[in-house]
Amino acid sequence: MIPRTVSQLCHVDFCVSLFQRDAKGQWLFEQVCQHLNLLEKDYFGIRFVDPDKQRHWLEFSKAITKQMRSQPPYTMCLRVKFYPPDPAALKEEITRYLVFLQIKRDLYHGRLLCKSSDAATLAAFILQAEIGDYDPGKHPEGYSSKFQFFPKHSERLERRIAEIHKSELIGQSPETAELNFLKKAQTLETYGVDPHPCKDVSGNAAFLAFTPFGFVVLQGNRRIHFLKWNEVTKLKFEGKTFHIYDQKIILTYFAPTPEACKHLWKCGVENQAFYQFEKSSQVRTVSSSNLFFKGSRFRYNGKVAKEVMEQSAKIRREPPEIHSLSYKYKIST
Repeated sequence: MIPRTVSQLCHVDFCVSLFQRDAKGQWLFEQVCQHLNLLEKDYFGIRFVDPDKQRHWLEFSKAITKQMRSQPPYTMCLRVKFYPPDPAALKEEITRYLVFLQIKRDLYHGRLLCKSSDAATLAAFILQAEIGDYDPGKHPEGYSSKFQFFPKHSERLERRIAEIHKSELIGQSPETAELNFLKKAQTLETYGVDPHPCKDVSGNAAFLAFTPFGFVVLQGNRRIHFLKWNEVTKLKFEGKTFHIYDQKIILTYFAPTPEACKHLWKCGVENQAFYQFEKSSQVRTVSSSNLFFKGSRFRYNGKVAKEVMEQSAKIRREPPEIHSLSYKYKIST
């Protein structure tokens, strides 16, 4: 039997030699967390994209090769899967740092939507974390333009970012700036949004997402629906059609493909279980369709948020050293 190899895992300088054909996702995830010295690991997952550009979360209970439709070497990335309800309250700096990197990425890709004043503050915190105090000898006019904080921004916003960095953040350590960034990001409506493109019943484009606080629908950079997790009674999909039930209404949306719809449903099931339940023992297997029709069955198998936070509170060790701000992970043969 020829072992398969992982060639890249975006995020951190890290090597795995060879893994056996039947190695499961849990093994790979543990290797990454061990390298990072990451204990608060239940907020994270490993993401990959198939040849049809459909995103997936690696299922830890299944063999890695059984989940791949491409040939090795495989490309994957470590990402925040379940955003902490209060990221600033995370126990360890390494965890806060990885969440900081994720939200910074969300800001750059336009997933974390905010008004200009909030955007300027967030970007200034990033500057402070990465280059420290403003120094006129090191930071010439327009220095903030060398950083890419957003998909696009105006010169006015760029000037405001520099103003905040120069005058309001002097003396903040990188750790403090990152902590303040997390506190600010957590207050925004789109904190934790990982958008799934869909269309509503009228054919209008929309993005569906799951956050620590509930289910959201975005249209035109505006949140048009929000259901708290305890208001969501059922999530269902059939083909490309996705239904969200609460006690009064049914929201229906259409995903681009059946595979995208199934991914959306599984993400919803996992997020609801993680944030809503008190104990993982309360989580049950759910079906994608009605009782008398054949459909997909799925069960979230990890810890829930309350258990993760309780476990974090018990951590007693010297804080691990954070080696690099770049975090480019590479796994090679």
